[in-house]
Amino acid sequence: MTRIIDVLYGFECRIFQKINGHFERVWLNLFFRTVTHLGGARFTISAVVLLYLIAWSKELRLLAIASALALASSHIPVHIVKMLFPRKRPYLALEKTMFPENPLKDHSFPSGHTTAIFAIITPYIISMPQISFILILIGLSVGISRIYLGLHYPSDVIAGALLGACTGGVSYFLLCV
Repeated sequence: MTRIIDVLYGFECRIFQKINGHFERVWLNLFFRTVTHLGGARFTISAVVLLYLIAWSKELRLLAIASALALASSHIPVHIVKMLFPRKRPYLALEKTMFPENPLKDHSFPSGHTTAIFAIITPYIISMPQISFILILIGLSVGISRIYLGLHYPSDVIAGALLGACTGGVSYFLLCV
């Protein structure tokens, strides 16, 4: 079992280094340093409040409430999992990792930014499949930004996306169906 875990970790580190290895490209830096904030607390909380305030129908208000519920409820398991699996961030564990000034110092697994963005977009993806492609691209961009910036491994991002999508889906089905 240890051998399998070592092989998977090696594979994950190679993927991480391929993405993080482009850190010096100016246009990628601009894009990923900007898009990563879409998963941050300031943006996600503001977005769900704004979506509620501009909602012109009962259905859209319920979607905004489902997004808010998903966002709030998703961070309880994120916090618990970070305590149970205290994984060091890649910039602390892997040599030659490039990262921005003042990086996060808490644990890496799972990605809270990725969890947050998927939590708030999932009710809209389910309800409005015509815009799902754009929303999924936004979510994936946030997740990739976390790897690019040296703050998360790919499995941190995958776990965050799954956790956010699950809480978003549950919130949608609790409130909107």
